[in-house]
Amino acid sequence: MEKNTNIYPIFEQMLQRSDREQLLRQKSVMIWFTGLSGSGKSTLAIALERELYKRGFLTRILDGDNIRSGINNNLGFSEADRTENIRRIAEVSKLFVDCGIVTIAAFISPTRAIRQMAREIIGKDDFLEVYVSTPLEECEKRDVKGLYKKARKGEIRDFTGISAPFEAPLHPFLEIDTSCHSLEESVKILLEAIEAKIKFVP
Repeated sequence: MEKNTNIYPIFEQMLQRSDREQLLRQKSVMIWFTGLSGSGKSTLAIALERELYKRGFLTRILDGDNIRSGINNNLGFSEADRTENIRRIAEVSKLFVDCGIVTIAAFISPTRAIRQMAREIIGKDDFLEVYVSTPLEECEKRDVKGLYKKARKGEIRDFTGISAPFEAPLHPFLEIDTSCHSLEESVKILLEAIEAKIKFVP
């Protein structure tokens, strides 16, 4: 696809991220949950957002269902479409972070390459990768959406963890196994890890 050369950014004329962070009295980051389906990514993201809200932080959650029902509703599940799905999510996340918002994403994002792409788009210093390392056996036991059952029957092709691989992060910012920690414990661990990252220092 040929790129449009008639684009003239005006970024230098706009308010800066630091201006928005000062207004909101918080530091913005991207908290990127990755892990198998059923590992607890979205549950953790929602619980974390509620706790941050109680503490006065402005947040925004992005996850597979709300993204694929909107901005990415024209994408399928081919390898190319999955890559484009994450690329668009990363670009949207970058805008939220630039607005001074603590942004929380919950996506399987199964390969290291695809997560590295997101990290490079958003910015490595802003990208906090949280690996929800709940074992496959536990995720399949939960099967909250009935997807593993369909995958085992061959009704879903290239399903991560069954017929497609998941590459665990090598050096995540944080790792949480929800089969070992309760939701309350997991959120406490998260809060302790990110507090210094989002606390506003005048």
